[in-house]
Amino acid sequence: MTDAETKLLDLLNIERLEVDMFRGVGSGGETPTRIYGGQVIAQALAAAYRTVPDRLCHSLHAYFIRPGDPSIPVIYAVDRARDGGSFTTRRVVAIQHGKQILNLSASFHVEDEGWDYQHPMPEVDGPDDLETREAYRDRYIDRIPEQHRAEFLRPRPIEIREVAPRDMFDPEPADDVHHLWFRMAAAAEADPQMQHILLAYASDMGLLGSALRPHGLSWLKGEVNGASLDHAMWFHAPIQFQDWHLYSMDAPFSGRGRSFNRGSIFNKDGTLVASVAQEGLMRPNRKRTS
Repeated sequence: MTDAETKLLDLLNIERLEVDMFRGVGSGGETPTRIYGGQVIAQALAAAYRTVPDRLCHSLHAYFIRPGDPSIPVIYAVDRARDGGSFTTRRVVAIQHGKQILNLSASFHVEDEGWDYQHPMPEVDGPDDLETREAYRDRYIDRIPEQHRAEFLRPRPIEIREVAPRDMFDPEPADDVHHLWFRMAAAAEADPQMQHILLAYASDMGLLGSALRPHGLSWLKGEVNGASLDHAMWFHAPIQFQDWHLYSMDAPFSGRGRSFNRGSIFNKDGTLVASVAQEGLMRPNRKRTS
């Protein structure tokens, strides 16, 4: 297990303060200036799971209310909304500085029977023939300010390989549909609940950038003011995140300062294991005048 993987598992191992009150570390995620959205979602789901021992999450819906401060912990308060025969519902409020930064509702379902159908997995290049995340970033290191290079190249716990990576600084306009493969080797030791938590953490990767593609925009040029506004996720099938999963994403709409982004996550055998939807802030980055 790498140091980065150990740190992520520790990050998601939240501390119980009271029966339905938990504390999570704010720092250590994907971004240094504010808490990475997938981190807050994953920790909130972890808090909900601490109160639901007997069934798995099938859906979650979250609103990002304020940016998270990575310099202090996050408090998670769980409301036991319902304990039913087939479904259990939890509401989780994430708090920093006495204010809400995220609200999450999650629903849990017993193992049940039904009719099976899914869309097929897209036919794309497999991960073995694709460039690693580290090699991709190395190509741009000379264009990153020296004070940010250590953070830019910091080892990450989730292994990512994009199917058709774009130029990080000067991308050409492209179709909004794009794909990446991801996995985390240390997930091999995780229980089904932690598999969900890890996938929830990873599900915020690359999704918001889907809407930038048709416009030839880049986060690194500072031309876009963007942030996740909400995040929804549905779990369909068992997850083994130590194996490669394909994240197929698109952005059917952008306009009026917002974008709508979708994702389908398939395991290596082509089973659709999860679906994701997210609306994001997407407006020109206005320069302040004195």
